[in-house]
Amino acid sequence: MKGTNAATQKGRGCTSSDHTIHRRLFLEGLGVSSLASMLSWSGLFTNPQVLSAAKKNNKHCILLWLCGAPSQFETWDPKQDLKTRGPFNSIPTSIPGVHFSELMPQCASIAHKLSVIRSMKTKPSEHFQAIDRLNRGAAPRPPFIRPTLGSVLGEQLSQLESPIPNFILLDPCPEGNEFKSFKAGNWAGWLGAEYGPVRVGGDFKIPNVNKLADISTEDHEEREALRRFLAKKYENDSKSAAAASQNAVFERVKGLMSTAHLFDLEQLPKTDRERYGQGTFGQHTLLARNLVENGAPFVMVANGMPWDCHVLHHENYQMLVPDLDNIIFQLINDLEDRGLLDDTLVVMMGEFGRTPWLNASRGRDHYPNAWSLAMAGCGIQRGAVVGATDPLGVEVTDSPFDEQNLFATIFSALGIDPHEEYDLPGFPTFHRVEEETRPIHQVLI
Repeated sequence: MKGTNAATQKGRGCTSSDHTIHRRLFLEGLGVSSLASMLSWSGLFTNPQVLSAAKKNNKHCILLWLCGAPSQFETWDPKQDLKTRGPFNSIPTSIPGVHFSELMPQCASIAHKLSVIRSMKTKPSEHFQAIDRLNRGAAPRPPFIRPTLGSVLGEQLSQLESPIPNFILLDPCPEGNEFKSFKAGNWAGWLGAEYGPVRVGGDFKIPNVNKLADISTEDHEEREALRRFLAKKYENDSKSAAAASQNAVFERVKGLMSTAHLFDLEQLPKTDRERYGQGTFGQHTLLARNLVENGAPFVMVANGMPWDCHVLHHENYQMLVPDLDNIIFQLINDLEDRGLLDDTLVVMMGEFGRTPWLNASRGRDHYPNAWSLAMAGCGIQRGAVVGATDPLGVEVTDSPFDEQNLFATIFSALGIDPHEEYDLPGFPTFHRVEEETRPIHQVLI
């Protein structure tokens, strides 16, 4: 009773120096048997040799998700003979014989650093189905939910000691029609909630990341270590999936608390912010660069569905494309200047392409039959232009590729086995890429 009264007089906070010492000694004692901790507590304390090996293979991916589907004709694959090309001509690039749209002069100047695939041929022609297909890499197979690319890469590329989230979605726009519906769904699928995205941007900020002022950093870390040990032990002893999910959430929150400053654009130089342009997509691409530079495995940059131009296509694109041109130019050069390009895969794509013809409203409609995308960086050949369409861009005439070829290429470029089977007891057999589909070897190093 005497001890209880003393504690009560001090208030609810456990601030006794005796408690601090005992807790510290207890935590130090946990480290005595590292082998036992690894076996019994599932990596609660990590092996330095494992961490060292992991750091040597530290790779990243940035997906510039051009939702709504950009036109191939005003970007990567202009057609001079196309009657509906409007006022835009093609211009030569730094690759002899290769032309981009005149709306992309900066990308044309660094074409030798990029790889362009001009022969994508996919099936879904509606946004929701195509967004799902190009984010998961395979057709749906209900009731099973395949994880998205970001979730898979977040799992495969995450660093054991890194507090930064493994999958970050920078998306300030809460709308986006079909993309809004997709965002409300299950991104991580069978990998589990811990591999879903942390969404930031616009009104999506990281709240409540500051610890209480009356708790010291040392005390906070000791309490967290104790909580982590006991929670992990309970999870292992009870074999509880619910406990595992809760522990994953705690780890994510802890990581966000320690890395919140990395999401603050005001922390970055004003000159950098100006170079990327004042638009939200450019600013978040700069933020993606900063996050990757600080260890983020996968960052997806999106902004609603601005590329879905069924009306006044040319008028919209003379604003949209130059902005994208500058953003890609700044990102690729920045990654190269910082020594990050060889370890960072950059993918620039939407969910399909646009029609070679214009509709009655002078817009281009959805067209999955023949479209283009670009890649650069980790594992990717520089200056490769693969595939072709006919002079009017109606059909693929050389090397058609679909989403499975694309995903096999992305995984291969990052050193991940594209055909490895998922460990899913009680499930049918699933692989990262089904049917032994081959990657696009022409763009791989």
